[in-house]
Amino acid sequence: MIKREDGGPIFYSQKRVGKNGIIFNAMKFRSMIPDAEKNTGAIWATENDPRVTRIGRILRATAMDELPQLWNIFRGDMSFVGPRAERPELVENFAQKITGYMKRFEVTPGLTGIAQVYGKYDTPPQHKLKYDLLYIKKKSFFLDMKLIALSFWITFKGKWESREKKF
Repeated sequence: MIKREDGGPIFYSQKRVGKNGIIFNAMKFRSMIPDAEKNTGAIWATENDPRVTRIGRILRATAMDELPQLWNIFRGDMSFVGPRAERPELVENFAQKITGYMKRFEVTPGLTGIAQVYGKYDTPPQHKLKYDLLYIKKKSFFLDMKLIALSFWITFKGKWESREKKF
C-alpha cells in the first residue's frame, strides 16, 4: 500500500543514537512523502503534517510504521522497552540545553517506554527525559510487561499520534 500510494520506497532508514551513544540505523515503514526533510532538515512532525501520506497516517496512529524495528531488536540495537532512540542531531541539541540528557543513553532504547505511553506526541523533551529517567530507576520485568500491554492497547485504539491522553 505504501508503494502503491506514491511509488516511493516502502522502508525508511534513519540514524538513531542507542545505548552508550552508539549510532545505528533504525528501520521503519515510510509514512511521509519521499525526501520529506530535504528542504528543512530534522524537524518533528506536526499535527496534520502535510508530509505524512494517507497510508502513513494509519501506520503512525497504530505504530505499525515501527514494526521493522523488530529487526533492530533482533540485532541488539534496541529492546522492546526503553527510552526512545533519538536522531543524532536532536540528541546534540538536547544535550546542550537539557541537564542530564545523556543519562538516558545508559540503557538500550526501546520500541515503547514510559515517555511513549504516558507522554503525548508533542511532550517537550525535558519532560520526556523525566519519564526516561523514571524508567531507568524503576526498570523491571513487571514494568516492561505493563508498558508492553499498554502499548498494545494504544495500538488497538489507534492513539499513538494523539495529542491528547492515550487512555
